[in-house]
Formats: sequence, C-alpha cells, structure tokens
Amino acid sequence: MKDLMHDYLRKAREAMVWKLDGLSEYDVRRPLTPTGTNLLGLIKHLASVEAWYFGNTFDRPFPDPMSWWDDDADPNADSWATADETREDIVGLYRRVWVHADATIEALPLDAPGVVPWWRKPETTLHAILVHMIAETNRHAGHADILREQLDGAVGMSPSNSNLPEQDAAWWAAYRARVEAAAGVWS
Repeated sequence: MKDLMHDYLRKAREAMVWKLDGLSEYDVRRPLTPTGTNLLGLIKHLASVEAWYFGNTFDRPFPDPMSWWDDDADPNADSWATADETREDIVGLYRRVWVHADATIEALPLDAPGVVPWWRKPETTLHAILVHMIAETNRHAGHADILREQLDGAVGMSPSNSNLPEQDAAWWAAYRARVEAAAGVWS
C-alpha cells in the first residue's frame, strides 16, 4: 500500500515539473489568474508544504531554510518566484524536498505518528500525510494543467500521455463550440 501511494505522489511531482518544460522564464512566472496563480509558484508552494509535512510533522526537519516560513514573511510568499529566484533554484529545491520526503516515507511505517499543529485533530500518521500530499499535489497539478493549456495549448499528464482523445484542432474547435452552445442556453 505504501509503495503504491508513494508511486502516485512521485508521478504527480513529475507532472508538475514537466509543466514547465519548453516555457520561457516569463511564462513560468507570470500570474495567470486574478489571485496570481503561476506555474513556478505552484512548484515553490509544493516544495514548501511537502518539506513541512514529511519533515516537521515527523520531527525530521528539512535542512534548507525557507524564508517564506518566517513569521515576518509576506502572505503567499511561497506562491511566486522572486526576481532573484531562478527556475533552477526552485525546481532544485523541489527535487531536494523529494529526496528528504522519500527518506521519511521509506523509513517510517504508515502508522508512524506525527503532529500538524494547525489541523483540527493535530495527531496524524504517515498514511494520512501521504494521502494529504497526493491530494495536494494532484490538486495543484490540475491548476498547472489549465495554466499550461492557456499558455501554449500543451495538455496532458506527461509528454507521452495527453490523457485526452486524440483529435485534430478542427475537432477541438467544434467540440468547444458545442460546449459553448450548450452553456449559452443558460445565459
């Protein structure tokens, strides 16, 4: 069970990083929603939460400092790349977090106890944290899917799996028009 869950987390992580491939520095950073959601910020956020949940929760703190955890950090500081943070810095951090988290996952049994102070029921287990991080990572992978499609039309779970019907641009345009027409009935 733990191996299966760990595999789901690994695949979601890789999908997140793949969403940056082939994009300019500007496109991976620029806010694409009114709340500032951006691809590199999603990676930075996931690095932050995964480091905390697989580190501090089990008294195995991630060794790299993260200034956005400081009490005086700006709200949402973990959700965007500053001008002096490179793509390589943030993706590298995320990959180092993976190594740290993977070590925790491999070292502890699923029923290993942990504590998340801000949760309604702070006492938790590795099993619950794995489920939480699979859900969290996949939630943000969905955000990344939409952002990437807006940027250049690229879609899918990986370079070899679009997870969509294989149709040409004309089919997709006609499909979108049908969806719009159905929605228009309610306008």
